[in-house]
Parts: sequence; C-alpha cells; structure tokens
Amino acid sequence: MVQPLQASSSLGVKQKFETALQTTNDGDFPKALILWNEVLEMTPNDSAALSNRGNVRLVLGDPNGAILDQTNALKLSPFEIDPHLNRGIAEEALKDWDSAIIDYKWILEREPDNASALYNLANVSGFKGDWDQAKALFSQAAFARPGFALARSSKALSDYQLEQFDDAEVELRNLIRRYPMMADARAALSALLWRKGFYGEAESNWAAASGLDNRYRQRDWLLKIRRWPPRPTEDLMAFLALEKP
Repeated sequence: MVQPLQASSSLGVKQKFETALQTTNDGDFPKALILWNEVLEMTPNDSAALSNRGNVRLVLGDPNGAILDQTNALKLSPFEIDPHLNRGIAEEALKDWDSAIIDYKWILEREPDNASALYNLANVSGFKGDWDQAKALFSQAAFARPGFALARSSKALSDYQLEQFDDAEVELRNLIRRYPMMADARAALSALLWRKGFYGEAESNWAAASGLDNRYRQRDWLLKIRRWPPRPTEDLMAFLALEKP
C-alpha cells in the first residue's frame, strides 16, 4: 500500500509533469524548460520527461543538449520510438545526417509505415541531394498516413526538382482542390506556373499563399526550415523579383 506521504509525492510529480507538458504545448518554452528541470529533479529516471525536455532544448537552440536528453531517455527506455525520432531531428539540426539516418532507419526497421520517420528520412535524402529517393520516401509517408498533406506537397516539390513538371502540377492542383488554404502548395504552384509562363495564374495563387503565410518570401526559410528543393526555391524567388523564366 502506498503511504500518504508517498501518494502526495506521486501526485505532485504527476501534476508537475502535466503542467510542464501543457506549457510546452502552449509554446512557452523558457518556462517549460524550468518545469521539466523541476520534474527531473523529482524523478531523474523519467524517460518521458527527459525526451520532452530534449524537445524543448532543441526549440531553444540547444541541439547538443537535446541529443543528450534523448540519448539518456533511450538508456532508460531503449525500445521507445519517440526518443529516436526526436534525436534524429536534433541531429539534423547539427547536419549530422549519418546519425539521423541511423535513428530513422532504427524506427523503420520496427515500424516500416512510421510516416514521421519516412518523412524525416526523405528530408535528409533531399539535403544530401538524392531527390529520387526523397520522392519515393515522401510518397511512402503520404501513403502511410492518409491526410499527410505536407508529405504530398514535398513529393510534388521533389517532382519539380527532378523536372517532372507535369506530375508536380497535377499533385499541387489536387492538393489545392482538397486544401484550398494550403500555402505550401499554392506557393509551389506559383513558382511552377511562372516557369511555364502562366503569369496571371501564378500571381493569383501567390496572392493566396502570401496572405496565408508570408514566410514563403524568404529563401533561407524555404531551404533550411521548410526544406524546399533548390529549383522551386529559385523559381519562386525569380517570380517575386519579376524576372522572366
């Protein structure tokens, strides 16, 4: 039987954990880090708390600290999927592609249809310049998780990079028909239509895309954060600069 003092302590840890998790979900990451530190002072062997703190540390710009937390979480729970996925993302932030690939493939050996691991591995393939492999992996991710619109858009962008322009256009138009407010697909279609010389329709899609998300104006954001391929990125920048294809 749990003694009253032990029960009170356990309840306090649970409440602190839930508060830290809610604060993380709310996006208040500096406060969340403080709360996760407090949770781990109370229960230093809580693998879930370690993994959650690692995610927060990554958002706050500490990928090395994030990797340390995810690795320690795996020491406690070696067969958990999430710490491998989270560590891979942190390794990507350091451009440690080989380590990220190991983590994602570890997941896929156990869960071949894990859409997140497929998608992240596709992004790594793109960073390494293998857009054929990236396209195949994005397709698998979209198939594994119906409704994974960003995977479908990334697959279309891979088609674009591979100069399979008609395939890219069909997919982007299908996405826009299904998700009219999807800025990614509209921005990509704007670039593609500019390349094909359809300036009026390109402008129309761009008006919608820029109204939804103005980050698509930023080359660095497209390449490093959203992870567009080089060709559609440069085409969109040329379109915005009013250049002719």
